[in-house]
Amino acid sequence: MDNQATNLRELIRNFKNNLVQHYFQFRINTSKSPYKVRLRTKPYRILFILSHMRSGSSLLTHLLNSNPEIIGYGETHIQYSSELDFKKLMFKVYLQGREFNKLEHFNNFRMNHKYILDKVLHDHKFLDKSFLNSENIYIIFLVREPERSLNSIITLKPHWTQEKTLDYYCTRLSMLANYAEMVNSKQHSLFVTYDQLVNHTETVFNALKIFLGTEEGFSEQYEILRTTGMQGIGDSSENIKAGRIIKNARKLENKISQDRVEKGMECFNQCCAILTQYCTTVQ
Repeated sequence: MDNQATNLRELIRNFKNNLVQHYFQFRINTSKSPYKVRLRTKPYRILFILSHMRSGSSLLTHLLNSNPEIIGYGETHIQYSSELDFKKLMFKVYLQGREFNKLEHFNNFRMNHKYILDKVLHDHKFLDKSFLNSENIYIIFLVREPERSLNSIITLKPHWTQEKTLDYYCTRLSMLANYAEMVNSKQHSLFVTYDQLVNHTETVFNALKIFLGTEEGFSEQYEILRTTGMQGIGDSSENIKAGRIIKNARKLENKISQDRVEKGMECFNQCCAILTQYCTTVQ
């Protein structure tokens, strides 16, 4: 009897999942515009968090995603060769980001969000960068100072050398600066540091609300998703599962030499100077 009940539940679950999948495929793939879906006239805006590893991007993702006008779940790892790949983003975000086991998740069938969110932490994800100048693209640049970033990266990647860790950090910061120069639009790009996000949270929230034009503001509490803490999608530490901003920094394990931290600070300062010049900043 128990086996029959289990099998029935499995059949119902599979039927539900197939139905959900076909629904989103119909809505997303039958509209030719990369920013539109069927049964909706208004185009989506694509919101990118452009950052580096161990920057606090998972925290920012969860804070943004808790706003009802924004939907996303973390790093999708899509390689964007054109605007048409936004269809892949829509499908991943709507289908994989929720389990549809809560009543509020079924509101996503309406597909009435203003922004579709993805975060990109590596240089090779944009095979074509020209679409970043689209009027439907909005970018939040997030960076973190080198001492904690570098030590956290090498903890995450223990097979990396100190030199490789520094090279990733500086190369990525240089690319972020290049993106900002290329977009060259304060209306479409916002610059935030991790320190601002954690220690000047309300100021950042006000800046986000103005920049994104959302009706609702943002909160220090956020929803735990089924993807929260998953490796490869975002932060896998326990802090991200708290459902709120934790302002007390974890004890720092110094694994990076001071000379490399100083070199990282040069890269950080250069990047911040360019982002400040080309992006809206947190006041």
